[in-house]
Amino acid sequence: MIVLVTGGAGFIGSYLCEYFLSQGYKVICVDNFITGQENNIKHLLSHPNFSLICQDISTPLVIDSKLDIILHFASPASPKDYLKYPIETLRTGALGTYHLLELALKNNAKFLLASTSEVYGDPEIHPQKESYWGHVNPIGPRAVYDESKRFAEAMTITYHRQYNLDVKIARIFNTYGPRMRTDDGRIIPNLICQALRNEPLTIYGDGTQTRSFCYITDMVEGIIKLTNSPITGPVNLGNPEEFNMLELANLIIELTKANSPITFLPLPVDDPKRRRPDISLAQRYLNWHPKVSLKEGLIPTIDYFRKFIN
Repeated sequence: MIVLVTGGAGFIGSYLCEYFLSQGYKVICVDNFITGQENNIKHLLSHPNFSLICQDISTPLVIDSKLDIILHFASPASPKDYLKYPIETLRTGALGTYHLLELALKNNAKFLLASTSEVYGDPEIHPQKESYWGHVNPIGPRAVYDESKRFAEAMTITYHRQYNLDVKIARIFNTYGPRMRTDDGRIIPNLICQALRNEPLTIYGDGTQTRSFCYITDMVEGIIKLTNSPITGPVNLGNPEEFNMLELANLIIELTKANSPITFLPLPVDDPKRRRPDISLAQRYLNWHPKVSLKEGLIPTIDYFRKFIN
């Protein structure tokens, strides 16, 4: 069987490429390396069942092989990246999703969309259930990501209704672990790198805003279980343990033994105040829940980042 992974050189995508190779699949990785890293897949390049296509998926892919599964993980995902590449992010969510759904239809392939908790915006309901429609500013700076994913969900579910295409929608909450970029811009890489350099740890706002952090191995397991399940979704995938940013910063200081003070900067526009998944659907239908605590997951993540910090 052949699986195509867009964004396959990215953080989560590279782990999915690894997993499917380990299961005997042929894997086609597609990435234009705007935010993906060759180092993430360097160890896979010599694998006989692995192939790499360097392409922007906002243009149609030409694949000669019969595809069985398409996993759509291409897109800048951190605020730093999608604010740097706003048009590219919108094109990936809209045109890229369209081209891949057409490819799935042509091949009668299973299609999984990597959506995001960002579709909930700055939520007025807590924790967030899949039935919640969200509270998104459609013209704010974050809209290039939020709305591109909301549109991608709408297109994906429409292909299911119109053509009975086998689709899955995963709403992925904050995920962390080795292979994140040091310049990713998200809170965990930022704080770890600052702590390892004994620099002040930067907190936006007053530090009381919350997030839920899922370790990469747990997230990959959830994605695989959703891919292999009969349900369409959307399904929340994330760790329901909730931490405020001050708690996270102090835990990272403790684990790195840093001598870093905490500094505060203004909260970015439309930054969510609270974020926590209700994972009842994933527990009921996928028999999935995260197993790795934040402290357990931060230890190998910190060890990974040490290799890049002088």
